Amino acid sequence: MQPRNMSMSGVVDLAAVKAAQEAKAKAEQARAEAARQGGGGAVSPADLVIDVDEAGFERDVLQRSTEVPVVIDFWAEWCQPCKQLSPVLERLAVEYSGRFVLAKIDVDANQMLMQQFGVQGIPAVFAVVAGQALPLFQGAAPEAQIRGTLDQLVQVAEERFGLTGLAVDPDAEAGTVESAPQVPAGPYDQLLEAAVQALDAGDLGGAVQAYRNVLSDDPGNTEAKLGLAQAELLQRVQDADPQQVRKAAAENPLDVPAQIAAADLDLVGGHVEDAFGRLIDTVRRAAGDDRDAARLRLLELFEVVGADDPRVTAARRALARALF
Repeated sequence: MQPRNMSMSGVVDLAAVKAAQEAKAKAEQARAEAARQGGGGAVSPADLVIDVDEAGFERDVLQRSTEVPVVIDFWAEWCQPCKQLSPVLERLAVEYSGRFVLAKIDVDANQMLMQQFGVQGIPAVFAVVAGQALPLFQGAAPEAQIRGTLDQLVQVAEERFGLTGLAVDPDAEAGTVESAPQVPAGPYDQLLEAAVQALDAGDLGGAVQAYRNVLSDDPGNTEAKLGLAQAELLQRVQDADPQQVRKAAAENPLDVPAQIAAADLDLVGGHVEDAFGRLIDTVRRAAGDDRDAARLRLLELFEVVGADDPRVTAARRALARALF
């Protein structure tokens, strides 16, 4: 899954189950303890990228997450996409200057942690905020998308939990963190960046058009297809009345447009399995054009979540059973 596919509304929903005030208190306690031990809690840039194993996970990740968001990079030496993604994450950890800490976990040496997080493939990136694990994305991705995901993560951590990050000593050495090599811009990078900026600004029509401009020249561009699916989803639900949509779906289980509209809201709200299950049930019950409409919308939602997501894999199997 690419960062653009990750709706941070899912992060908000998961974070809501934690006690925000408790997290803030833990953060203040951690900062006070750091100050008491000297140095005012300031760290060097090298301290923002750490290697973590199973023995030190509670200390280095769970406890640290009460003070600063911890981004986890699951990687392995043999993984070629990891070698593209990890240097970018390391450089951004330094650039964000203490607003998050990057924890690198070698899956070959830490199989139990990989299983606990439900990692299906690598590279896979998660975050832990106030002890709460949040999936971010899977696979290598353009830097602009990674930045967008990190910006939203930092915002959620600050607004909901008061986690303002670590103080970084600007005079300290950055250690062994290396800058990622500069990659020449691709032919559509400017258009894709314009689409991301339009999404961030709430200009859904502009984002849709920017993605379509890329696809008109390059119909197989995966990034543009995924971005277009998300932008169109947000465009469909922006003027919807959630209460009325859900009421119509509950009162009319055989009304296919009502179920499709409710599935869109399910996905935007982070209820991925509910959205998929609703449309699969609709496909199973409906016939003709209605059945095809539900099936096509389900395929569009698969694009939003990403083909690598295990929930998509499971839903594809369920859809096949419903169809045949």
